[in-house]
Amino acid sequence: MTTRAQNERRFGGWVDLAGGGRRYAFEVVGHRGWKARYLKEVDEKENIVRFWQEIYDERGTLVEIHEKYPIDKGHRQL
Repeated sequence: MTTRAQNERRFGGWVDLAGGGRRYAFEVVGHRGWKARYLKEVDEKENIVRFWQEIYDERGTLVEIHEKYPIDKGHRQL
């Protein structure tokens, strides 16, 4: 299990959710202007509820989502 301090250090940004949970976010910019955003939602005890990746094109339009946890659903193009 990951602690709150570890999540804060790894992700750098978060939003507090109702019920004491949090949604952490981390962005990676690619060489051609595309952006990957990793999101992790945890409950009040920092147990992972959901983890997914969002892919944005060079215009900032969401083009793909990859849900990884609790079930890996693969890449879904929008």
